[in-house]
Amino acid sequence: MSKRDFPWSAFALAIATAIGLLALGFPVVPVAAILLVWAGSLWLVGATPPPPTPTNGNGAISRDNMGDLFEHSETPVIVTEGGRVIIANLASRRLLGAHILGQDVKMALRQPEAVDLLDSDRDGAAVVRGIARRRDIWRINRKKLENGLAIIEFVNKTAEADISRAHTDFVANASHELRTPLASILGYVETLREDVDDLDPKVGDKFLATIQREGKRLQDLVSDLMSLSRIEAEKHDLPSESIDLGKLVDRAARDAAGDRAERLDIEAHGEFLINGDQQQLEQLVRNLVDNGLKYGDEDKQVTVRLQPQGEKRVLLSVQDRGDGIAPEHLPHLTRRFYRTDPGRSRASGGTGLGLAIVKHIVERHRGKLAIDSTLGEGTRIKVTLPLATPDA
Repeated sequence: MSKRDFPWSAFALAIATAIGLLALGFPVVPVAAILLVWAGSLWLVGATPPPPTPTNGNGAISRDNMGDLFEHSETPVIVTEGGRVIIANLASRRLLGAHILGQDVKMALRQPEAVDLLDSDRDGAAVVRGIARRRDIWRINRKKLENGLAIIEFVNKTAEADISRAHTDFVANASHELRTPLASILGYVETLREDVDDLDPKVGDKFLATIQREGKRLQDLVSDLMSLSRIEAEKHDLPSESIDLGKLVDRAARDAAGDRAERLDIEAHGEFLINGDQQQLEQLVRNLVDNGLKYGDEDKQVTVRLQPQGEKRVLLSVQDRGDGIAPEHLPHLTRRFYRTDPGRSRASGGTGLGLAIVKHIVERHRGKLAIDSTLGEGTRIKVTLPLATPDA
């Protein structure tokens, strides 16, 4: 604080008052305390105020400072004056291109919904598609300011729309998958009840076998749906249980094979300790082995191999020797209810959720999933998982 900032006249008055109080016989300590409090308050009053926010002379924040406020925001923001772009932050330049500076905002946003918003005299919002990519969905918010200025904000709604569409597709697919076996069960039950007195026992037994098979299919479908829901709910929780993956793979693969164990060729030697969820990892192995046995050639073996992948990871691969999968199907195999051959899949008891479950389990364990296939030769599914880090 400089000398000219301090209120010396007020401080002199405080000292004179203190001397007067002492002359009147007031105790020294209370008078000294009053003087200190007064001096402290005068010091605060005389303190230099914070520098004012730079303005353009009319009391408004300058354009340069306004640009600095928005520049590094993750949300695209532009400022217009008289309909022309005068400020565009980094995110908006990436979205619309650096050439929008100085351009008429209607030329940058050619969508009819955006133009209608910009033509109106009121604040508002509009939802537009295809600003950067054809499937993108953006909400544009406009707020008018003084002196012909306006702030336009772009909020990306593409992810929300994708999630909503995925939920809708999932419900539709799940409903279809549940409806098919239910319709079959109800149809056979109605037939049995109508012809209960005249029905041939062999035909009745055949109907009951179908009902049992479709009921088992429903049970498997509901079980897989519950598993998928539980895995998704836990996907952000990193498993911490220490597991010997070699023993787990050997046990789970044989459980999945059952009476088909002679078709398995298991190579899971060595100790591979990972941090994982035992139940989910067993489900992963069972799903992969079951798929290999279902879709592989019945006269050829399915190879289950566990081997080190460098010093920090382990590779689990399941190789069948069947018809293989066409290349156009490979990117979609982990989608829920996706089937390359719906008839064959349903006939073999598949729910269409096996590889979707595998994908989510791998993601929860911070691993990687890859699928290689050659028509006429077979399919190999590879899961790479991180090994447990030894304690320091």
